[in-house]
Amino acid sequence: MEHRIERRREDPLPGASSSDSASAARYDRAARVSAATVIRQYSTSFGMACTLLGREVRTPVRCIYALVRVADEIVDGASAGAGVDPGAARQLLDDLERETLTAVASGFSTNLVVHAFALTCRQAGIGPDLIRPFFASMRADLGDGEHCADSLKTYVYGSAEVVGLMCLRVFLAGRPVTPEQEQDFERGARRLGAAFQKVNFLRDLSEDYTRLGRAYLPGTVRGQLTEHAKAGFLDEIDDDLAAARTVIDDLPSSARTAVLVAHDLFAELSHRLRAAEASQLLVTRVRVPDGRKVAIVLRATTAGTWRTLTTTGGSRLRDPRNTRELPRHRRTRGPGAGA
Repeated sequence: MEHRIERRREDPLPGASSSDSASAARYDRAARVSAATVIRQYSTSFGMACTLLGREVRTPVRCIYALVRVADEIVDGASAGAGVDPGAARQLLDDLERETLTAVASGFSTNLVVHAFALTCRQAGIGPDLIRPFFASMRADLGDGEHCADSLKTYVYGSAEVVGLMCLRVFLAGRPVTPEQEQDFERGARRLGAAFQKVNFLRDLSEDYTRLGRAYLPGTVRGQLTEHAKAGFLDEIDDDLAAARTVIDDLPSSARTAVLVAHDLFAELSHRLRAAEASQLLVTRVRVPDGRKVAIVLRATTAGTWRTLTTTGGSRLRDPRNTRELPRHRRTRGPGAGA
């Protein structure tokens, strides 16, 4: 599989002087530093997992998530804090989408975060087929905030699954894989992205209901969550995590440990959400204590090292600790299990 679709920045353009090429390279570096700065201001868990990525994929993944964060701030936080009304926010989001697509096509943007994202897209083969669904889901957050099962499925695809697919293209860029392997990896990336988003729906219930006026979980009444609905939604999450886990060991070593850490952190969150009372989730955001995060990182790092050491030729020996399935819970499918 080869997703690369455009000339790499490192290849001089026809007619470009050495001075122009040096200026372009300096601008590229500044853009990537800007993207990394955006990431450092937000998720500590993501930042921790990102440091476990190989050098060759760490920066491109940061560039993807920096643009995701900017778009998210348009619809959720910073723009409202600056006094931007919903109509103007929609225009800002539309402008950002147009600028992003133009930059991916041309290789340049005056917006450093957009420029860094475009560099990653052009090198990894990320195109409009993944970019447009992302912006469509962001735009949905500027609507009435209510979802049915079908609209939630579309929302989760655009807001989370395509981000996983973007990262996957970075991980696999330049690596030959069979169509069957590509299909397995894409299925795993989508299921992991979906699990992340669904966990965050449950973690952010209080803010979504009270501050943002959103009700992501189909079949639930805004401001209410039954134990039955919570359990059904968590069953979906655990199924997604289990499906994603089956392909993580086959990822390139540059990505494997970081993805496993992210998977295990969200599996821990799922466990803690299940242990919490539904009413508690309406007022409290469940988190993983720092000490537990460190333990998860150490466990995943050990598992990743074992996988690397025991892979020889085309065969592999799998650490039996990594084949452990997520605990199965009695199925209680209910109104909240509609994604």
